[in-house]
Amino acid sequence: MASVKVYSTPTCPYCKLAKDFLGEKDVEFEEIDVATNQEAAEEMVKKSGQMGVPVIIVAKDDKEEVIVGFDKDKLVELLEISE
Repeated sequence: MASVKVYSTPTCPYCKLAKDFLGEKDVEFEEIDVATNQEAAEEMVKKSGQMGVPVIIVAKDDKEEVIVGFDKDKLVELLEISE
């Protein structure tokens, strides 16, 4: 099973879309608010090379996939869920 982290901010509409989508698909995920957690924000930039949110990390089979933005097709593929 994959583990999922969503780096987001409270005001980001695409973050909300991503979290709503994962919730609808019963995918458990850890939400990390980078607006209030500077250490997490730095970790997100290090992993993704991006300042924008959402950044979604899918860890599966000892590999981490980094998704920048809300990419439904990539989430469906990595998590092996239906649209």
